[in-house]
Amino acid sequence: MNRREFVATAVTVPAASAAAKPFPKRPYKDGVELSIIGFGGIVVMGMEQPEANQRVAEAWERGINYYDVAPSYGDGEAEMKLGPALEPFRKNAFLACKTGMRDAAGAQKEFERSLKRLRTDHFDLYQFHAVSSMDDVKKILAPGGAAEFFLKAKREGKTRYVGFSAHSAEAALALLDAFPADSVLFPVNFACWNTGGFGPQILAKAKEKGAARLALKGMAHQPWPKEMARQGRKYPKCWYQPLDEMEKAQLALRWTLSQEITAAVPPGDERLFAMAMEIGAAYKPLNKKEQGEVLAFAKASEPLFKA
Repeated sequence: MNRREFVATAVTVPAASAAAKPFPKRPYKDGVELSIIGFGGIVVMGMEQPEANQRVAEAWERGINYYDVAPSYGDGEAEMKLGPALEPFRKNAFLACKTGMRDAAGAQKEFERSLKRLRTDHFDLYQFHAVSSMDDVKKILAPGGAAEFFLKAKREGKTRYVGFSAHSAEAALALLDAFPADSVLFPVNFACWNTGGFGPQILAKAKEKGAARLALKGMAHQPWPKEMARQGRKYPKCWYQPLDEMEKAQLALRWTLSQEITAAVPPGDERLFAMAMEIGAAYKPLNKKEQGEVLAFAKASEPLFKA
């Protein structure tokens, strides 16, 4: 079977509601529009396949068409669970994947493995994962670096778009200058931006280069207390302390969505993702009073990233 034909299998899709409000979407590139909330593959980690199938089907029914995953999530578990769950909808979904490999051969090997796990013959977006240093940038752009494979894959139609995710402003700016990225996925967070000075410079450079902007960490608050081990955390899938009170989560995520971005990928915990869907479906820009509340909250928070 040609995987672009994608036959639906073993997933109960909720019946469409005639009264359901369409989920907000924004332009990405070339007429492609993405739901303003993306589905992070970490959500399905730790679930049995039937539950993963249902979670994806429910998100699809709500209007989520943007799905993001990486092979490092659960050592491949996220890809292996998301592939079967998304297969019934793959033809019309925007599927983004990543590689942590910095050389062409390693990136190609990981790319091909991800295609198999995700039951597809192409990606809509393929990204360098977590570019965090100038050393990463140098390796990616060097002869035989991952950039060579990315451009080859795009020429051959194996991925429609190429880009990267970044946790370093310096590295993001350098890669945007040197590589024809279609988009950049980076933290657009109320505290990082307003207290840490991290984010505005990446957004400005991406606009200058014509790259779409995709957001991470919209519902992040600050680091977990150092003494708190992962097994003692309420949200073990989150390496940072997320916002889970609706009022604060709403302010933070609406602040992120008020920036010049296409979409935001919320935390991978299924409870937080459900909250993000509710916030996204009812999204409206912050008013002046709410903007002031966000700034005050940012000043009292420790940013995850600083410029």
